[in-house]
Amino acid sequence: MPASRLIILGVAFAAAGGAGYVAKNMVVPAPTEVATEGPKAPSIVTQDVLALTGDVGMGTTLDSNIGWQAWPSDAVNANFITRANEPEAVEKLKDSVARVAMYSGEPVRRSKLIGEGQSFMSSILPSGSRAVATSIAADTSAGGFILPNDYVDVIMTRRADGANGGSGFTTETILKNIRVLAIDQTIQEDEEGKKTRVGQTATLELTPQQAEIITVAQQMADRLTLALRSITDTQEKVTDEADYLVSGNGRKGTVRLIKSGEISEVGARK
Repeated sequence: MPASRLIILGVAFAAAGGAGYVAKNMVVPAPTEVATEGPKAPSIVTQDVLALTGDVGMGTTLDSNIGWQAWPSDAVNANFITRANEPEAVEKLKDSVARVAMYSGEPVRRSKLIGEGQSFMSSILPSGSRAVATSIAADTSAGGFILPNDYVDVIMTRRADGANGGSGFTTETILKNIRVLAIDQTIQEDEEGKKTRVGQTATLELTPQQAEIITVAQQMADRLTLALRSITDTQEKVTDEADYLVSGNGRKGTVRLIKSGEISEVGARK
């Protein structure tokens, strides 16, 4: 082989080797990823708290509507019932009666339950108040639509002797903005055979003075009527009631006299 051809082949091999070396050095290896751990979320310490698993109405038993729920320890206060302190609480309290309405997810508090040996009515009655029952009928109780926790006015209707020996009726509101604690109801059928729910007796929340007023009114009145108030008026401050019925000091003002279909205002009797 001619020497010139050998020289050319040698140069070609050298060039190829150089090109391969350069190419090999140009390939940069991928950087190695370094695993880094972020800050760990702080663990939350919890406690099992007795809570409601369903809504419970006022005056009804807790029954199966209670169970243990995990609560953050920081959110647990001394009024809560915990499994650590009372592991048998579910069984012990399932027959307890709610003195107020309670709702699902709410922790059970003994202050909202009726204590052992207490009646329901005495438990929901505020301190210093009295519960007084008065007879009612559908036509004297807003058509039978008055329910517990509604607010009513008590209207007294009684006969009054006229100046000329005739007789009429006087009506006046003797108590205002009174809370209904309870109302018993029975099922009756109307003329068309439809069943309606009619109350016979309403129990009212009264002050001692109001209890005396309605007791006297029950003896004097031909009829006591309960007038249902709007819920927006329940915060109204009452300043005038029929205190004259029990105070003995008389009452100023007027009452409405209905005689022979005519309405007139007359002075109230002392």
